[in-house]
Amino acid sequence: MLLHQPHRVVRHYVSLCCVEAVVSTQSTGEDNKPAQKVKQKKAEKKPAVAVKEVKTEEPQEMSFGGFHKPGENYTTEGYVVTDHTMRLMKEHLKRTGGQVRTRFPPEPNGILHIGHAKAININFGFAKSHDGVCFLRYDDTNPEKEEEKFFTSILDMVTWLGYTPYKITHSSDNFQQLHDLAVQLIKSGDAYVCHQTSDEMKGFEVKASPWRDRPIEESLLLFEDMKNGKFDEGAATLRMKCTLEEGKVDPVAYRIKFVPHHRTGDAWCIYPTYDYTHCLCDSFEDITHSLCTKEFQSRRSSYYWLCNVLEQYCPVQWEYGRLNIGYTIMSKRKITKLIAEKLVSEFDDPRLFTLTALRRRGFPPQAINTFVKKLGLTGALTQLDPLMLEACVRDELNLSAGRVMAVLNPLKVTVLSSEEKLPYTVTVPDIPGQSQTHDVSMNNTFYIDSSDFRITADKDYRRLSKDQTVGLKHVGMVATVKRVDRDSQGEISEVHVLLAKLNDSNKPRAFIQWVSDYTVAEVREYSRLFNHRCPEDPEEVPGGFLSDVNPDSLTTYTSYVESRVLGSPVYTSYQFERIGYYTVDKDSTRDKLVFNNTVSLREDSGKS
Repeated sequence: MLLHQPHRVVRHYVSLCCVEAVVSTQSTGEDNKPAQKVKQKKAEKKPAVAVKEVKTEEPQEMSFGGFHKPGENYTTEGYVVTDHTMRLMKEHLKRTGGQVRTRFPPEPNGILHIGHAKAININFGFAKSHDGVCFLRYDDTNPEKEEEKFFTSILDMVTWLGYTPYKITHSSDNFQQLHDLAVQLIKSGDAYVCHQTSDEMKGFEVKASPWRDRPIEESLLLFEDMKNGKFDEGAATLRMKCTLEEGKVDPVAYRIKFVPHHRTGDAWCIYPTYDYTHCLCDSFEDITHSLCTKEFQSRRSSYYWLCNVLEQYCPVQWEYGRLNIGYTIMSKRKITKLIAEKLVSEFDDPRLFTLTALRRRGFPPQAINTFVKKLGLTGALTQLDPLMLEACVRDELNLSAGRVMAVLNPLKVTVLSSEEKLPYTVTVPDIPGQSQTHDVSMNNTFYIDSSDFRITADKDYRRLSKDQTVGLKHVGMVATVKRVDRDSQGEISEVHVLLAKLNDSNKPRAFIQWVSDYTVAEVREYSRLFNHRCPEDPEEVPGGFLSDVNPDSLTTYTSYVESRVLGSPVYTSYQFERIGYYTVDKDSTRDKLVFNNTVSLREDSGKS
């Protein structure tokens, strides 16, 4: 029999790490230092040598504390001990050898998002930090919403983040065993077949089922009829005789769905619910720590009750706060609406915070893992500004992204005369402080960004104008304007300059990037998809989340980038000097690259 223990809400607070502001020293907009000593040599093309996407190293562990040791489940506050607990625990330890065992159990009915990255790091990270194992278990009990692409994508993202599952399992592996235990539950008088509709069972103040006390033999026959397809969908369910912490009575264990299953085909027309399946699959896999988000805290009582009433080994459920990011949405249903309204392209649109979208935008997996680990573990719901994640991305790319020069809005510059013989070639480092290098060449014609030229400079403007010189990065030369041409619409179309060697007497106020040997590329600049921090909050956005979409969240440029980037694989990241970090998009072709703006450089007052 069950020993009496209080069924109260228990908060497991573990190892709270404060969120740190992450702003480190890195390349800034305009560099006023003179260029390195240069050497002149014949210009020659070199292949791109930017850091390509590499296999993610196994992430460092998150800090964990406060969890029970394997075999000491009963020491956890709120854990229910029965007459069978110690025997079952001894058998569990014999099977596992005292090994820590966790699982990451996503439903294969959608794309993983940044919140799942926290769950992945917690489950895999905790197991790794204790020399344990973590299962990837697909919770595939809702066949009408499951698709092969979701199974594939989930494993892809887990691997991308640097983790390897101990085993890949499916809840459907256990359909027969789950069914047999449901029969046992009916026989013990702890479950019954009910005919209330889903609407009648909704909410917390529902009428007790008139079928709750029906004879056991009758429920056994009706459950068999459910299994054999003799009831229509919604005409009957199997319900468990227990109450959740939140007050909901008799949760459903099985419902009827005449939908073929992804793995079992038409073998079943009854499918178990999360409340019934989750704890039992944890038990079957000898999970020691069932780590889940706070919204499942109300299920803890039914988790313990079901394992114990069926005399199954009972793991411990621990809850932690969800990770939410501001200025976005993560619901599959709502993202589908965005796609249908053509407000985003797909689930991997770089403006979203799905993991596939973050990868496409160029966020390194190491940066995502670092971000999650800095948050630590807490029971509190967490909603953070995207800037905190971007800071981690910036730190990572500052160390790994090769440098190139690019101009988003090209403006033609023609050299009238130069103190250095053109073409002029110099060798520059791919990444400052590292050994790899590449060559850049200055010709009689080059291009600068149109924002780097004005007819007249005010006191705060430090770049090129008719009355102000500017330095050209890397080549150690200073440009002076001699003439400005305009097109038929009166827009500036070309600037003619003189080039002088940099010396102590002609030091400019700023240095700018330029390109001479270039390739044309499409560059996509992104800003926040939503205008408000909580686009789903009816008080903040009365018109609904669709009304809050920023119409200017995507801007596309036809830009010039150093030609050495040609041939770069998808997901190769670069720093466009003075602009930001950019990543090769999957829409790129052999003849034309497409770049996504990943994050900007650190704010620089020099680019006014």
